[in-house]
Amino acid sequence: MLIDQEDTFFHVPHGRLKLREFGDGTGELIEYDRSDSAGPKQSTYIRCPASEPHSLKAALAAALGVRAVVKKRRTLFVAGQARIHLDEVVGFGWFIELEIVLRPEHSGTEGQVIADRLMSELGIESSDLVAGAYADLLANEEPDNCVEPTANSCG
Repeated sequence: MLIDQEDTFFHVPHGRLKLREFGDGTGELIEYDRSDSAGPKQSTYIRCPASEPHSLKAALAAALGVRAVVKKRRTLFVAGQARIHLDEVVGFGWFIELEIVLRPEHSGTEGQVIADRLMSELGIESSDLVAGAYADLLANEEPDNCVEPTANSCG
């Protein structure tokens, strides 16, 4: 599945808050928190559908200020409880992201096992992993032009 996304990140005191706009005019507001360490990491998040993302973006921008805007084309593959994202981030290049959606009965350790297996099957070495978010990487090159990942859980 091919998905065009524009993520607008807002200044918040902790975690991350982004409004994701899809190519079809719909959107969702996503608050999430996760560590910026290299490798698989667990994330907590809240997703809220947004039927009028343009006006919501204007209100959030006025209240909080915009931290970054990320445009990407995502190719999504689903394998069991794993979501494999092949992201072309405008102005930054290609990335692969593994998102393991943990079931209520699963621990972070079980998600790690699934992520490790997928990394092995896809030929991804631990040295290929990036710490932080797209926004952190691009901020090192262009401080006012950031990008951000969409990872929502371990992987």
